[in-house]
Amino acid sequence: MEQTLRILVVDDDEVDRMAVRRALIKAGVQMELSEVGDGNNAIAALKNAVYDCVFLDYRLPDQDGLTLIQKLRSSEIKVPLVVLTGQGDEQIAVQLIKAGATDYLSKSRISSEILAQVLRSAIRVYRAEMQAALANQHLRESHEQLIRKNQELERQRQQIQLQNLKLLEASRLKSQFLATISHELRTPMNAIIGFSQILLRPKFGQLTHQQTDMVERILNNGKHLLMLLNEVLDFSKLEAGRLEFKPEIFDVLKVINTTVSEMRSLAEAKKLSLLVQTDLQNPLLFNDPVRIRQILINLLSNAIKFTDSGCIWVELKELAANRVEISVRDTGIGIAPRDFTHIFEAFRQVDQTITRKYPGTGLGLAIIDSLVRMMSGKIFLESQLGVGSIFRIELPRQVTLSTFVDNPALNLDSNEVFCSAKNPHQSASQFSKASMGYPKLK
Repeated sequence: MEQTLRILVVDDDEVDRMAVRRALIKAGVQMELSEVGDGNNAIAALKNAVYDCVFLDYRLPDQDGLTLIQKLRSSEIKVPLVVLTGQGDEQIAVQLIKAGATDYLSKSRISSEILAQVLRSAIRVYRAEMQAALANQHLRESHEQLIRKNQELERQRQQIQLQNLKLLEASRLKSQFLATISHELRTPMNAIIGFSQILLRPKFGQLTHQQTDMVERILNNGKHLLMLLNEVLDFSKLEAGRLEFKPEIFDVLKVINTTVSEMRSLAEAKKLSLLVQTDLQNPLLFNDPVRIRQILINLLSNAIKFTDSGCIWVELKELAANRVEISVRDTGIGIAPRDFTHIFEAFRQVDQTITRKYPGTGLGLAIIDSLVRMMSGKIFLESQLGVGSIFRIELPRQVTLSTFVDNPALNLDSNEVFCSAKNPHQSASQFSKASMGYPKLK
């Protein structure tokens, strides 16, 4: 069923209005037709009702069609406008279209076919224009919404940047504080340890059994506290990029055997076996023996702390691509798989409660992880609850100059083999001299 159109004819000439009405009826247009004779009545009619199309005479008694169109558009009255022009008025058609008319038609050409065609075309063009205007409005709204969102994102980005700067400053101050307080506490702690050792020497006087026990407790707790302070100090140096790294040629097997001998008393106190197994053809490495020893002490301390019975193994073996592996295996309590992801995070322990069974700073594994990465190495963890854990560390047999260039956090002593990243030829020459008298590194 064809839609019934509401049409308004604005013309002061009854004959012209009748001609439009008859042509539309003859064309079979389903319509409700309204007629007015001047511009003011046309404006009133369009304000009070909605029309599908307006046929507008260009020459009205109170105003011309161009003025009326401008008034309608300024009043936000939107409707298809077809201007009916008299003879000689065609030249103003361009102005009418620019003013907002949808189409124009000379009265001399009015017929049922042409008028119906112009009517349908005007409605179609108007609807297309309205759809385009609606789409443009949506685009403008979307654009404005995007601008607002971008402004909000920029504001949030600036807030995050400001917060990051504050966090970096807080982290710097924290690291500085930790380094300062750890350094300050080490001096009296070393004095406590030193005087305790002096008291235990027979030449300074014989202590009773009870006094000896108390001094030994002071000494052991002092050493434990000093170890914790050293961990905090090393961690703060790592964060601040001031950790000293002094590579040299050394016998890794000797370092491991010496370290294990120092830790053996702790293992024996818990009745644990501490074994060393090696399958290394060439024990010479070019690395920092102090840091290797530090890694091993931390791993052995953890193994002893978390193992109540059984055995602890330190294994050393060759790997492909000129690398070596140092592993520490125990029969301790083990680590749950869910804890693998954060076990190497600073200050993180599996048991975070203040009543935990196993004390510590939670920095040991974080320091190990940082040191291993600085040496271009890798660390792997295998563990099972109630069975034990294995920490495997893979290191290059010989650290290279690029290791230090890629790790600006390392502070190299100028007297060491790699004295300057700016002069690789000098470094290589010194390394060649330092290698004299040693078997060639594989």
